[in-house]
Order: sequence, then C-alpha cells, then structure tokens
Amino acid sequence: MTAIKNWHKAFSIYAQPCVVRMAFLGFSAGLPYLLVFSTLSAWLRDEGITNTTIGFFSWVGVTYSFKVFLAPVVDRLPLPWLTRTFGKRRSWMLLAQLGIAAGLFAMSRTDIHQHLELCALLAVWVALCSASQDIAIDAYRIESAVTDYQGAMAATYVLGYRIALLLAGAGAFYLADFFSWPVAYIVMACTMLVGFVTTLAISEPEHPPVTPIFKPPTPGQNLWQRGLSTVSEAVFSPFIEFFQRNGKTGLLILLLIALYKMSDITMGVMANPFYLDLGFKKTEIADVSKIFGFFMTIAGAALGGLLTANYGIMRPLLLGSVMIASTNILFAVLAVNQPDLMLLAAVISADNLSGGLAGSVFIAYLSSMTSTAYTATQYALFTSLMILPAQLLAGFSGVIVDHYGYPAFFVYTALLGLPAIGLVSLLLFRQRGGR
Repeated sequence: MTAIKNWHKAFSIYAQPCVVRMAFLGFSAGLPYLLVFSTLSAWLRDEGITNTTIGFFSWVGVTYSFKVFLAPVVDRLPLPWLTRTFGKRRSWMLLAQLGIAAGLFAMSRTDIHQHLELCALLAVWVALCSASQDIAIDAYRIESAVTDYQGAMAATYVLGYRIALLLAGAGAFYLADFFSWPVAYIVMACTMLVGFVTTLAISEPEHPPVTPIFKPPTPGQNLWQRGLSTVSEAVFSPFIEFFQRNGKTGLLILLLIALYKMSDITMGVMANPFYLDLGFKKTEIADVSKIFGFFMTIAGAALGGLLTANYGIMRPLLLGSVMIASTNILFAVLAVNQPDLMLLAAVISADNLSGGLAGSVFIAYLSSMTSTAYTATQYALFTSLMILPAQLLAGFSGVIVDHYGYPAFFVYTALLGLPAIGLVSLLLFRQRGGR
C-alpha cells in the first residue's frame, strides 16, 4: 500500500504548474534543433548533396557548445527596454525566439545549390539564437522550482522538446513531400510563435543574490579595473564555485558530461540519410521514425522522471547509458537486412525509448550539479561539454559511412558509449562510499 501511495505521489508531481509550463518552453527549445541538424541533413541529401558534405554540415551543431561563452552574457547583460519590461530570463528568450524565426525564414528563401555557404551561415545563426534561448530557458527552469520538481520538469521539458522534434521532423517531411522544403521551413518559422506567446504568459522567477567570489568593483577603480572585476566574477566565479563544491570529483563529472551523449549524437547525424539510402520514402520515415518513435520517446522520458523520483538520479543514469549504447547495435542489424518497415519500427522504438529515458534523467543530473548562484553559466558549461566533443566527432560520420558502410558506423557509435557507462559506474560506486 505504501508503494502505491509513493507512485501516486510521483505521478501527481506532473500536475504542478511549474512542471506543466516546461512542456511549452521545451517545445520552443526543441523546434530549431532538427532544422539545423538531421532534418537539414535530409533536405541536403534530397538535393543530392554528398554524405561527406552532410557530415561536415553537422558541425553547425558545434555552435551549441558556444553556450559556455554566451552564458555569462545572458546571465549579466541587460537588454535595452526588454529586460526592464520582461525581466532577466524572459527578455533573452524573446530576443532569441525572434532570431530563430528570422533565420529559418531566411533559410527557406535560400537556393541550396547556388548558395550552400549562405545556407550554412544561416544555420549557424539559427543555432546561435537557439543556444541563447536554451541558456535562458535552462536558467528559468532551475530558478523557478525546488530541486524535488527538477526531475518532473525535465520530463515535461523533454515532452515539449520531443513534440517539437516531431513537428520539425515528421511535420517537415510531410510538408516537404507534399509541397517543398522551403515551404516546410516557412511553416517552422511561424511555429516559433508558440515559444513567443509562452514567454509572454509566464512570470519571471526570483533570482537569488550572488555572493561574489572575487572582490567586487569599487567606485574608485578605473574603467580597466572595473571591467576586469566584472569579467572575473561573471566568467571565472562559476567554475571556481563548481570545483569548490565538488573537489577532484568535479573532473570526473565534467568528463562524464562530455561523453554521455557522444554515442547518441554521433549516430543521429546519419540517421535520416541512412533511412533514405535504404530506400524508404519520406512519408514512411515520418510515419515510423518520427510519429511512432515519438510516443516511445515520451514513454521513456516519463519513465525516466518516475525512476528519478523513486530511486534518485545515478542508477537511472547508468541504465540510460547502457540502453543508448545497446540500441545503436540494432541499427547495424537493420543495415544488413532487407528494408522492412516492421523492423525499422522495432529498432526506432527501442532507440527512442532509451533516448527519452536517458535524456530526462541526464537533464535532472545536470540540474542537480548546478548552483542557483550561477545557474545559466554553469548549466551552459555542462551542455557545451555535452555537445562539443560529440559534434566534432560527428562531423566525420559521413566519411566513415562513405568508406566503411553503415553497419561498421553503427557498431562504432555503440562503442563510443562504453566510456560513459564506466564513468557513471565509478561515480555511483563513489556515491555509495567506495574509494
């Protein structure tokens, strides 16, 4: 009976307003991602662009690793009129959302064959605005609720994020198939209104006072001294505080963050080109990989939130790392078999279930590692570390496929998940009192 009450309490957390609103902000954060990543890869492949070029295009995603440099600006720099009117976090959300919509619209008006470089630059712009929005939303999420709600908020954030991925994936594929890729990107630009309206509707969270680690600037200092003091507090203090709190274990934590999503991100670059090269139609890919896979992702995210509420973070984090690596092997099996929609559905279901679970638990883990005194900068450091190594490695995905084939590529991505499994195991052992 006690167990039933505990599970009922765990489910009731999803009705909290602070948890529900994260679904809409997650939608706004998730919409641009595929449009400069795998959906863009499909557009390029559909236009006859080589796999090698598509692989290098994935380096657009490296822009998301610039969060570590953008975060001190988002954390400290007030925007004229916007910050005074909407507050510290919402002002940056609104500015970023307008930038994303403008960039997507400009991409829709660009000729891929004649202006491929311009398309790449616009994709970088969208990714830069998207990264800025992520920083503001992540800070808002951490500052707007207590730690006990962070797991559930991560799950609803993933829900909204995945709905956006469904729209930017399956929705874009349908629109491209029935109309054209430019029409699809125009529609996606208009859909950013969801994030814009949500940001206007929510309230600004309270911001805890920050105790400076460095000596704050004084009126008697010159401009250079005041600037140096401000930069030191904004840029270096978040990193110093993190290591003060975690000691030498902080290095293991940062290494885990850098490796946890490497297997998943590297595989994701070539997923849509892989489906197309197998001979599946765009509508079939949308039906199976986007819509059917979507529900499995949501199930995985919800399960991750419940497991976190009942068992803490580290054990579900280990489970997620094992599942991500294991499911990549299934893509190698798919690659050596004749195209079959049922097999495709089974493989994608397993992949999305594991990705949803690992994603929500990992967000909760990153949030638990963040100090509310330096929310945006520390969380941006974590997400930059998560993205940068994986995106740099993912840039060579097309080269590996072109030279060794898809089966070898998917086995390779599965092996990339082994270091993360080892690091989570080590941190879990230390947490339990091991040496």
